[in-house]
This record gives sequence, C-alpha cells and structure tokens, in this order.
Amino acid sequence: MPVKFNFLFITMKLQFWLPVVFFIACLTYSGGRVMAQIPVEVFVGHKKTTLDIMFFKFFKNPEGQNSKWLFFNRNRSAIDYQMNTQTGQYLPQFGFTEAISYNQPALKGFAPVAVASILNRGVYPKAGVQFAKIGKNYTIFSWTVAELLQNPNIDFFFLARFTPSLSQKLNLFSQIELVNAFPSATQNPFSLTQRYRLGLKVKAWQFGAGADFSQTGRKTLVKTNNLGGFLRYEF
Repeated sequence: MPVKFNFLFITMKLQFWLPVVFFIACLTYSGGRVMAQIPVEVFVGHKKTTLDIMFFKFFKNPEGQNSKWLFFNRNRSAIDYQMNTQTGQYLPQFGFTEAISYNQPALKGFAPVAVASILNRGVYPKAGVQFAKIGKNYTIFSWTVAELLQNPNIDFFFLARFTPSLSQKLNLFSQIELVNAFPSATQNPFSLTQRYRLGLKVKAWQFGAGADFSQTGRKTLVKTNNLGGFLRYEF
C-alpha cells in the first residue's frame, strides 16, 4: 500500500507541476516574452459545460520581433450534468497541453514540435511535426505527433479559424477543430473529436452556436454530442 500511495502521490504532483515547469522553461529560454491575446471560451451545451483557454504565439526576441519559437498552450475542463461523485461516474475532466516548436521560414509553416499533455489519466510526452499559418483574419494550426511511450497513440490535431469582416465593427467568427487519437496497439480504442463554432466577433468578444461530437471505440464506435452556445473573450 505505501508503494502504491507514493506512486499516486508522485503522479498527482507531476500532473500539477509539469505544465508549470514546462511553461517557465519556455519563457526563460526565449527571453521571457510571449506576445499573445488569450481567448477564454465558455461553452454551455445540453449535456456539458466546458471552459477552454487556448493560445499560440511566437516568442518575441529582445528587438520585439517574432523569434523562430512558437508556443502553444491549452487548458480545458468539462463538467457533465450527470456527474455523480458517489459512484464516480461522469466526473469533471481536465486537460492541459503545452507545446513548443522551432519554425524555420524555409519550411513554409512546417516545424518540429514537442508536446506535453497532462490529462486525468496521466502525463503524455509527444513529438512530431506541426504546421502553422497565422494571418489577420485566419488561422490554420495542425500537428501530427506520437506519444513517447510504449504502445503509443498517434495524435492528429487540426484547427481552422476564419474571421472575415462583415462591417467596420463586425466580423464573422467560424472555427473547426479536430482532435483524433489513433492507437498503435490493436486492443486500444480510437478517439475522435470534432468541434464546430459559428457566430459573430465584436471587438474582443465572440459569441454564437456550437456543436461538439465525439466517437470512441474499436469495431463499434460510441457516439456522443453536445449542442449549445459559446461566449469567448480575448484578454
């Protein structure tokens, strides 16, 4: 029992401190400046409410210009309305993802990337290839990474955001996100997620309708959905 307790205690400590240490290390190496707006989204669906904080931005060098280092940060939590603390079913889900990539202009948006994912079930270091194109009214961000563990999952992440102007003070807000995990072990399940957002952007505020879909399983996929509305603010 003491060995099991110590292992769980150490694991919990790692889950808390690893993203903190990773973030500080990135700041230290880059000169300590990451220039980014930080969007915070609350999505209220008919089954769950989620809180999502995500940004990616180039580190700034001492001259105030973009360096070749791109930092990605995401903190996401979800509360299921069926949560039952007595049976342990539908408990809150938490996820932290930190990543850093080195972007050479000659690679036209492609870059090697290192990722650390901290989830309810453990810590997952990953490495792979990233693609990023960030413009005034559009963002395309994606990576394919493999877990640095035995029997790794292959993760494919894709985010596309388009915010064209509708008038001087109003923009369309549209976003598609795919989060897919493909197992290398035949006994492990697939995990597929699609998130859609469509609404309006007024200054730092975005709001509208959204839909989240997920499928998990191997031969037979268990499908879930969460339909509702979102409110985002860029700090």
